[in-house]
Amino acid sequence: AQASSTHLPAAGCSAHTRARLGAVAAAEGEDRLGTMSGSEFSLTTFAPSGKLLQIEYALNRVSEGRPALGIKAKNGVVLATEKKVTSPLVDETTLRKIENLSDSVGMVYAGMPPDYRVLLSRGRKQAQQYFTTYREHQPVSQLVREQAAVMQEFTQSGGVRPFGISLMIAGYDDSGPQLFQVDPSGSYFAWKASAIGKNHVNAKSFLEKRYNEDMELEDAIHTAILTLKEGFEEAITAENIEIGVVGEDRKFRVLTPAEVQDYLGEVE
Repeated sequence: AQASSTHLPAAGCSAHTRARLGAVAAAEGEDRLGTMSGSEFSLTTFAPSGKLLQIEYALNRVSEGRPALGIKAKNGVVLATEKKVTSPLVDETTLRKIENLSDSVGMVYAGMPPDYRVLLSRGRKQAQQYFTTYREHQPVSQLVREQAAVMQEFTQSGGVRPFGISLMIAGYDDSGPQLFQVDPSGSYFAWKASAIGKNHVNAKSFLEKRYNEDMELEDAIHTAILTLKEGFEEAITAENIEIGVVGEDRKFRVLTPAEVQDYLGEVE
C-alpha cells in the first residue's frame, strides 16, 4: 500500500500524467504478484535468494512435529520419539511412529503422518525386492539412498509438493551400526546422534554434551530418554514415548511399554 501511494496522481496533474502513473502502479502490482506466484507458490521456481521456498515451508512443518531422535552406540542404534494421542478416545495401540523398514532397519519421523505412510510403504517394498533378488538384507545406506531419491524427486516435479517430514533411519549391517537423517529436500547424512521435530535445536545441544562414542546401547537408551525428557511439557511415561533399538543381532524392534517403563525407572 505504501509503494502504490507514491504513484497517486496529484489533484492538479493532467489526464495524461494520471494515466501514466496509474500504468506504473499496475505494472508494479503485477510484478509483485508474479514474484509471489513464481517463488512463494511454485515448487520448481527458485526465489531471488536462491531458495526453494516450498522446501523451507516443509522444514517449518517438520519443526512443528513431535520430537524424535537417534543415537548410534558402539554396539547398536536407538531411536526414540514422543508419541502423544490427540484425544483420550483414540486407541493408542494403533498409533506407531517407529516402524520397521526391514528386519534390520527401522525408521522414525517428525512431521506429517500421511507422508510417512507413503515413504514407509515404498521403503518396505524396496527392501523386499532387494531381499527377493539377492537373498540378503539390503544395506542401510542403500535403503536410505532410495528414500532420499523419492523425496528429492518431489522437489522438482510439477503438480506435487515436498514431503512434510524428516526421517531418522537406524540399522545394522556389515558396516556396523548406522544412523541417517533424511530431510524434505532429499539430502541425507550419517550421524552419530541427531534430533528432528519440535525443540530439535535444544535436543541437539543436549546430545552434544552427553554423547560419547564409546557408549553402549544401554547407555544410549538412557541418554535418549533424558534428551526427550528435557523438552517434555508433562510427565514422561511409557505411554507417551516410543523407543526402537537394533543391536549386534541385527534385529530392529520396538520396545514394549513394560520395557520402556523399566528404562524410565533406571533414569529417574
